Amino acid sequence: MAASANLDAKFIAAFRAGTLTQAQAEATLPRDRAAVIFLLLQLSAVVADGSGSPASGAHTPSGSLPPYLKPKTGSRRKKRGGQNGHPGHCREQPTRIDRHEIHQLPACPDCGGPLQRTGQTRTRIIEDIPDDLKAEAVGHTIHRDWCPCCRKQVEPKVPDALPQCVLGHRTVALAAWLYYGLAVTISQIVEVFNQHLQLKLTAGGLMQMWHRLADVFGPWYEQIHRHCLDAGVLHADETGWRVEGETWWLWCFSTGDATFYLLDHSRGHPALDKFFVSEFAGVLVSDFWAAYDAVGQLHQKCWPHLLRDLKEVNEGTENGDDWPEFDQRLRRLYGDAIRLVAARGKLASDAYDLKHAKLQSRMVDLAIVDWTNPHARRLAKRLFKYGEYLLTFVEFEGVPADNNQAEREIRPAVLMRKTSYGNQSERGCETRATLMTICRTLKRRGLDPLPVMAEALRTYTATGQLDPLPAKISSEG
Repeated sequence: MAASANLDAKFIAAFRAGTLTQAQAEATLPRDRAAVIFLLLQLSAVVADGSGSPASGAHTPSGSLPPYLKPKTGSRRKKRGGQNGHPGHCREQPTRIDRHEIHQLPACPDCGGPLQRTGQTRTRIIEDIPDDLKAEAVGHTIHRDWCPCCRKQVEPKVPDALPQCVLGHRTVALAAWLYYGLAVTISQIVEVFNQHLQLKLTAGGLMQMWHRLADVFGPWYEQIHRHCLDAGVLHADETGWRVEGETWWLWCFSTGDATFYLLDHSRGHPALDKFFVSEFAGVLVSDFWAAYDAVGQLHQKCWPHLLRDLKEVNEGTENGDDWPEFDQRLRRLYGDAIRLVAARGKLASDAYDLKHAKLQSRMVDLAIVDWTNPHARRLAKRLFKYGEYLLTFVEFEGVPADNNQAEREIRPAVLMRKTSYGNQSERGCETRATLMTICRTLKRRGLDPLPVMAEALRTYTATGQLDPLPAKISSEG
């Protein structure tokens, strides 16, 4: 018998329901005294926790629970996809027809008799990838001539590839977009190019090209950095990263038409000091991580983070005493703030300011009450510290109450982390931050990264200068 015991889901369910059998008890009970003590501590945790698992609690991350212990999600309010009565959607017809084929029966397929031609036809358009899809190898003959004035040999530049590079701009840009924009693994990219596009690549060769690509697009990276610093509203978030087996942090800063990534050892002020190289005058939207508090003067803290805390406590076992009152008052305050923002422009400015002041007063009242419930006291301290930062969206137009944008923009990086397991060098971190920033920013501006990057590389190769970063495509365009 094992020296220690770990409670499984079936044992816990039987224990709580009072249906535990002798066979289950004998199979679980260890003989070692220390293991028995450990088992009793587990049982004590089960009794104290209404969720039925010694590892779960009001603040246990969902990722730390095994799938079979997670509660079932409720049914959806509405079915997936388009709802009844919505306008139909269909794929757009191609604007270019490359080849025409004519199909006509020589005889009746049923009886084999002759057919009388009616002249009636219908058109069907089929789009497919040609079976002979392969890379194009182009030989360039470069004439080298003598200039008697400069007294040196000169030759034209080949704009289709970077110097000393055997891969064209579109190949390099496509591979970079697949990896840094769509989180496709390097091995998958190599397989697609080698097998389907008939273009032989290696993982090492791709990394060398991406390093060169990051060097070329360095000015765009700095331009996006400055653009984010000048933003009126900036969203910020961070997530863990692995570099050579060590824990780093990937920072994400996003505004309306740009997203900037930064990889650094620190999760605190040293990393923020690298990004905020000048005073930030806009509104910083973030979660309640204390490192953001020193940035600028205006903040908006994320309400969904706070509401999730309320939900976790409500679903736990420590929601007694005066917790229902605290929960209800805070939710009502948030609802009133949302309704007030929706009424902006309909109310007179004096009336709007008066309602805003009342919301602030209610926030202070919540923060200074001597609550009995420990979770109410904990969240009241947060309100006391960040109360004014929770109502910034009421005061300034265009400021959201949530940090959803930063969380959406950091999600692609999380997917890349799962497929690439981080980076193996600091040089790789710099390349990743640069190319991820450019790919995501181009997408936020409504641009296709592949042709934009390829054309920029062509201009850079021909002139030695990189064009300015393209602006966002207007909705009218």
